[in-house]
Amino acid sequence: MTHAMDLPAWAAVLTALLVVLGAGLTLLGAIGTLQFGSFFERVHAPTLGTSWGTGAIVLASIVCFSALGLRPVVHELLIGVFITATTPVTLMLLARAALYRDRTEGDANVPPRSLLRSPGGSLSRDRSSDGPGESPSRDPQTPEVRPMTPI
Repeated sequence: MTHAMDLPAWAAVLTALLVVLGAGLTLLGAIGTLQFGSFFERVHAPTLGTSWGTGAIVLASIVCFSALGLRPVVHELLIGVFITATTPVTLMLLARAALYRDRTEGDANVPPRSLLRSPGGSLSRDRSSDGPGESPSRDPQTPEVRPMTPI
């Protein structure tokens, strides 16, 4: 049923090494998720584990099926591209949503907003950290955000 007997020895060894490497990297990402304390620290471990682990497993699949000559390698390349592109972006969006939520709730464990870049490219202080007696000035290039009102 399988074509494993038709696989050359060099391809079998390389495929096995890449699969073990990919599984090990993915396992390290999972262990890293458990070891870190806060959500913001935990975001990095699965991103690296998934991206590099998937890359090694995709390379193993490319080697195996290219050596067998059963089908083109395009499918594996597409899987690798999609996983590599979507995993970091998804986790970045999750981290930004959590950061926004924690800042809105006033959590003290959130990284500070000490420096922001102004539209001109120069560094400026964050105006949201001004004291109660200070009136923050609004940047004329930044549009004013108003809540939506029902019609």
